[in-house]
Amino acid sequence: MGIISRFKKRLPVVGSSSVPSDPAEEAGAQSSRPATLPPPMPKSERGEMDAQEFVAGVVKDNAITLFMKGNPTMPQCGFSANAVAILTGYGHDVKHVDVLMDPEVRQGVKEFSNWPTIPQVYVGGEFLGGSDILAQMHQSGELGEVIEAAIAAGVK
Repeated sequence: MGIISRFKKRLPVVGSSSVPSDPAEEAGAQSSRPATLPPPMPKSERGEMDAQEFVAGVVKDNAITLFMKGNPTMPQCGFSANAVAILTGYGHDVKHVDVLMDPEVRQGVKEFSNWPTIPQVYVGGEFLGGSDILAQMHQSGELGEVIEAAIAAGVK
């Protein structure tokens, strides 16, 4: 039996409810494949809290907050990667929230700021904008001033 014949034999028939079988099962033996479930999705740090309350609390409790896709070590979009690079360059702690982990937080932060895109940056409890605005503020020197003012004001 050629390799193509073996693959065709394992493919399901379109419209059929049958699943490709294990050759060992066809021979009457027990399947060697363990029954596995996909890994569980990590839980959102929000828990059971309302998404809007969660966003408001995170923004209030941190001097610099970044709602992003992914995390600082593995951003999931170029805009988030750009925001991380800019913010970490200032040497202060940046609280990040991965909106891909919780669709309700992803929508909630957009409603909270009335801003349609991610990433979103908050400094000293105030919404600054997304990646493009952050880059403009960084280039003009304004971002550094806003960050230092928030740190000096004692926001965590």
